[in-house]
Amino acid sequence: MPDATRRALAALPFAVMGGAAAAAIPTPRAAEGPYYPTSAMRFADDDNDLIRIEGEVRDAGGEPLILSGRVFTRDGTPAAGAIVEIWQCDANGRYLHTAERASRPRDAAFQGFGRTTADDAGRYAFRTIKPVAYPGRTPHIHVKVFADGRALTTQLYLANHPLNARDGLFRRLSRDDRKAVEMTLTGDPQDWRCVRDIVV
Repeated sequence: MPDATRRALAALPFAVMGGAAAAAIPTPRAAEGPYYPTSAMRFADDDNDLIRIEGEVRDAGGEPLILSGRVFTRDGTPAAGAIVEIWQCDANGRYLHTAERASRPRDAAFQGFGRTTADDAGRYAFRTIKPVAYPGRTPHIHVKVFADGRALTTQLYLANHPLNARDGLFRRLSRDDRKAVEMTLTGDPQDWRCVRDIVV
């Protein structure tokens, strides 16, 4: 990862959403989906900056998004050292996966999958893109967290997106569960930000 990007991610103002009491409510689980990339499918560069692949001369297309937050265990304790993975389609609606058969071209500059380790306070951060819709799905980001001897797979959705009401997976969630996996973005298309805590 370029030093400038590392400094930008390290300097992010992390926020705690709701504190330990709210953190005790587990984040709802969701299907992994068909496009979780195996190790063999991933780039050698699989860090927390999905917009810039090491050795590439350009950044990925799409609207940049910094997704950050904290990982908690069910007793409200910060999950220090939690492994957090995300994967999503690129700005063209294509996943980094050998089973992807869409005719749309894949953005070769988009990493597609990223991984990071939460710090001692349970904080994590990714530089990625605002998720986009593709046929059959509302915009979303897949997340997998390994912490406290558990593995949690979930999906994060853009709050109030008009396609949410037609998405089968989103519609199955209760109102409280929807709130737990919705992403409220701040900023603008050049610098979107979202803080989303996760409870394993």
